[in-house]
Amino acid sequence: MQYRPLGRTGLRVSEIGYGAWGIGGLYWVGAQEQESLRALHTAIEQGVNFIDTARGYGESERLVGQVVREHRGDPVYVATKVPPANMIWPAPTGVHPDEAFPGAHIRESLETSLRASGLEAFDLLQFHVWQDEWIGRGDWLETIATLKEEGKIRFFGVSINDYQPESVLDLVRSGHVDAVQLIYNVFHQTPEESFLPACAEHGVGVVVRVPLDEGGLTGQITASTTFPADDFRNNYFAGDRPAQVEQRVDALVADLGVPRDRLAELALRFVLDAPEVSTIIPGMRSVRNVQRNVAVSDGQPLPAEQRATLAKHRWERNFYQP
Repeated sequence: MQYRPLGRTGLRVSEIGYGAWGIGGLYWVGAQEQESLRALHTAIEQGVNFIDTARGYGESERLVGQVVREHRGDPVYVATKVPPANMIWPAPTGVHPDEAFPGAHIRESLETSLRASGLEAFDLLQFHVWQDEWIGRGDWLETIATLKEEGKIRFFGVSINDYQPESVLDLVRSGHVDAVQLIYNVFHQTPEESFLPACAEHGVGVVVRVPLDEGGLTGQITASTTFPADDFRNNYFAGDRPAQVEQRVDALVADLGVPRDRLAELALRFVLDAPEVSTIIPGMRSVRNVQRNVAVSDGQPLPAEQRATLAKHRWERNFYQP
């Protein structure tokens, strides 16, 4: 496993992190608790030392905390998230920060997460949505500073609205944030334009979610793919999007000249090829997924010709407007 700095925090995190949304039992249908626990244990044993969860991920914090407590001898960093008090995703403009992240709500959510996980503190506490217009308003920044002083959190971050990397640039430049989580993958390359350079300049860690486009870049989504009734992917891959994904993946694989089952590996390497990225957090609900993803962290750079080919297949979309 290779390790990278998480911005200016002083932490060195595994470049393959663990995205724990899918194991929580909400939105992603089919997670099995015992297999999730085995996957978490395997990830840590294979060198993964960064785990990302959230208050809104069902049982995820409980499972993560259980496993991390059993690995007390291993340096494992856990990040969680505070949901907005108004429960509006994505964060709209024109909302005062006291409606989304008042200090009392931040503290209450954190305390609930600590109880659920059984942990004494979180290494990174993130707001689950963000708008740059909140800078300098409300009491959220004072609350974050107090929680750091109390030792309940070490660092502060935000998880930004899907496909809106420009929405956090002022915060990155402000010095108030230690890490930012966002979507970045072969299809969505917009973060390369302004976001990644800004994070490099200001020492902000970059946590990349959805590096495989929720499965779209695994090569397994086809026009006939269906999902369980309550699975969030019914929205993500709404309408004719599965057919669109299949067509684009067919073209991508043909252009690369590689077997379809290598696409996920190359898609992960594409994201890791950006030196500004600290860690990527693919969902790993099974031991098999852990082993497959961890194997990508072998210190081997993505060949320049493959990166150039992948970059040509940019496909900017908006999750909220399929």
